[in-house]
Amino acid sequence: MARYTGSTSKIARRFGEPIYGPDSALQKKNYAPGQHGPSKRRGKKTEYGVQLQEKQKAKYTYGVLERQFSNLFAEAERKPGITGEILIQLLEQRLDNVVFRMGIAPTRRAARQLVNHGHIMVNGKVVNIPSFSVKPGMVIAVRPKSKSLEVITSSLSTRSVSKYGWLEFDNSEMQGKFLNVPDRSEIPENIKEQLIVELYSKQ
Repeated sequence: MARYTGSTSKIARRFGEPIYGPDSALQKKNYAPGQHGPSKRRGKKTEYGVQLQEKQKAKYTYGVLERQFSNLFAEAERKPGITGEILIQLLEQRLDNVVFRMGIAPTRRAARQLVNHGHIMVNGKVVNIPSFSVKPGMVIAVRPKSKSLEVITSSLSTRSVSKYGWLEFDNSEMQGKFLNVPDRSEIPENIKEQLIVELYSKQ
């Protein structure tokens, strides 16, 4: 399965939520995409359909492919605790997500590209794997040669200070630390992870 590279507005409209951030298209057309527009009659979703949609929403939000998502769910199941919450925490620990949360990139898609192109360092070493799992105490930094990239400087100029309690970041040094794995209540994504757990329990 190829990674989705199409319109983010179309996906946001499908779920009825700005999963990629503020979107004027979603405000203007707050109905699902399709040639018949808002007049199209849409049947009530089945229980399976609702659960599947929640999984799709999580995949699109974090930019994860089907196999990667299944592997993360299997890992979450092996860990002690609430499977759904652990799944969301594992998604949050992805390097591309941490780069996005720190404000180094304006979107997760942009963060993934920065990681892929070798602009991000973890504990002093370049890591170009977006799915790399960041552990508490690890230091994430912009590679020295990449500090003048416009996408990074522009994103950091609009960054909110101390937006997430589990991260610390120094704008002047362009580096930060992953302090701890956040509690589910701290993660702002509107994902009903229990529906995803119920979906996988049927497989």
